[in-house]
Amino acid sequence: MPMKCCFHRSPTAEAAAWSENMDTLLTNQAGLDAFRTFLKSEFSEENVEFWLACEDFKKTESAEKIASKAKMIYSEFIEAEAPKEINIDFSTRDLISKNIAEPTLKCFDEAQKLIYSLMAKDSFPRFLKSEIYKKLVNSKQVGNNKKWLPFL
Repeated sequence: MPMKCCFHRSPTAEAAAWSENMDTLLTNQAGLDAFRTFLKSEFSEENVEFWLACEDFKKTESAEKIASKAKMIYSEFIEAEAPKEINIDFSTRDLISKNIAEPTLKCFDEAQKLIYSLMAKDSFPRFLKSEIYKKLVNSKQVGNNKKWLPFL
């Protein structure tokens, strides 16, 4: 994972840096907001919402909160006909369903990996070619920095 450094990056360099990898994008609030906007336009924002919910869940410390957050994530994203049901295979969904009564901080790890992989291989490359991203980068361009962005 890239280290955050102490010098200030210009908005242009920051937006361009999101193309380096999805982790750079997901750890930057402006990048995350732009990616969410893009996913909403594709009707797949549940993927990043699930990923973020899992990231938050893994930081949970009290057993009571682990149980309540796990049930919320399960009912929101995992169970059949959930309002924001994510696209995962039957065996992963089934395993979570069997373990949800006694959840652990790792109970969503496999599903989170699948969704991360789906976003990295599918949504992220399309985001980098999207008008949303191009407009963001172009609006922040100064001088002749376009050589860093070959997809524009």
